[in-house]
Amino acid sequence: MSSPPHAALASSFNAVAAQYAAARPGYPPALFDAVEEVTGKALAGAEVLDVGAGTGIATRLLSDRGACVTAVEPGAGMAAQLRAFAPDVRLVRGDADALPFRDGAADLIAYAQSWHWTDPRRSVPEALRVLRPGGALAMWWNLPDLDVPWVTRQEERLAERCPAYRPPGFPSTVAGRLAPFGVRTTDRRVRWSRTITVEDKLRSIGSHSYVAVMDAGEAAAVLDAERAELLALFPDGVLTEPYVVDLVVGWGPE
Repeated sequence: MSSPPHAALASSFNAVAAQYAAARPGYPPALFDAVEEVTGKALAGAEVLDVGAGTGIATRLLSDRGACVTAVEPGAGMAAQLRAFAPDVRLVRGDADALPFRDGAADLIAYAQSWHWTDPRRSVPEALRVLRPGGALAMWWNLPDLDVPWVTRQEERLAERCPAYRPPGFPSTVAGRLAPFGVRTTDRRVRWSRTITVEDKLRSIGSHSYVAVMDAGEAAAVLDAERAELLALFPDGVLTEPYVVDLVVGWGPE
């Protein structure tokens, strides 16, 4: 079975949007502390675009920090979940490759778990156009902590069973893709964890594109196999899920 094209993977989230909203992890306060430290600017009062906002997980956390957030999301299913969970947030249907905003509209453009879905040849010039002088880009990803043995083994199983699986590590490509546009970058890493049930972990796995694009029967088989593996490790049905958040902050040419 060949891997689906990029566009099919990117749009697959709309079919599992409710599951995504319910099961995907948030982000720790230390991440937003790092964004403020690296940019040298407070989020409170800043005009922030959350691009590829999905169901609004980062949108809500940025808003909680006092940012004036506009969520930008192309997918109907994901946008509907965002609206349900954050009805007061400004929501614009659009995507990173053609931002529907005037020049100099934002202090910060955030891509929470989303920059790898963009076409840098288009998304980077668009971001630089929309940023105010001195503004910054912030891209971050929740990645499974591969220093934890059971997490590594799980990723290996998913790689074997899911043809569209992509290994964690999108941040490693960011600096090279930004450099041709004169964008300087700095990175940070934040470790954190959350305690969830095995069933929530399975719902989170099922919300990933490499499972969402599978035939329903094949996806169910993958999740059933993972359930057995996890319950053997965590017989009480509860686990602590470790993450590494990789943050990349970029600034345009001076």
